[in-house]
Amino acid sequence: MRNIKITIEYDGTNYHGWQIQPNAITIQAAIQDALTKITKTQTQIIGAGRTDAGVHAAGQVANFHTHSQMSSTAFQKALNATLPRDIVIIDVEEVPPDFHARFSAVSRTYRYTILNRTYPSALLRNNAYFFPEPIDVQGADTACRSLVGVRDFSSFQRSGSERINPTCEIYECRCLREEDLVYFEIEADAFLRGMVRAIVGTFLKLNDKEDGINQLHKILNAQDRSAAGASAPPHGLSLLRVKY
Repeated sequence: MRNIKITIEYDGTNYHGWQIQPNAITIQAAIQDALTKITKTQTQIIGAGRTDAGVHAAGQVANFHTHSQMSSTAFQKALNATLPRDIVIIDVEEVPPDFHARFSAVSRTYRYTILNRTYPSALLRNNAYFFPEPIDVQGADTACRSLVGVRDFSSFQRSGSERINPTCEIYECRCLREEDLVYFEIEADAFLRGMVRAIVGTFLKLNDKEDGINQLHKILNAQDRSAAGASAPPHGLSLLRVKY
């Protein structure tokens, strides 16, 4: 039995997230269906992260086990010929038997994209959140960096999270601007359900506050979701990469 690792790019607009759900179209189901057609055997895949409905990925990772002797290149070509055009396999490689896309990961990085100008975009409507008010990127970046470290992120945890322990370690958190686009990027050992969108929504809520960092840490210390801002919409979020 071979263990195959795949790296996936997808536009999550038309999907109900990564994980298979009854009576819903998901990324995991689409890839499993494609693999079953290609290998003529029911094949299950394991994903590195369970992105929510409408969330995208530039570097989602998954693995599956198979008896098929197809080469990595052949698997990639066959999958891309079978999958919908909004799901693309960007890399395929054979990995050791003990590799697990979720549990072998040491960190994941998410990026939230905001279109920050006075008018929206027809082309970016599914991939960037339109926010017309000026964003203090320097202030937001300073606040982002203050989140680095091991903390209890209960205040940014959506109900229904599978994690019993709300403590995560953020390795890097930053905010930057490239012309009209503002990016929030967070790398951590693990994420609570809805954590990134809640953090971004809170930053936007505190955007014009002079004591934003103090307010942010009061929210953190409250360990109460109601203390934080509303979650930013899902379409601005993308799983950027997974490290092993």
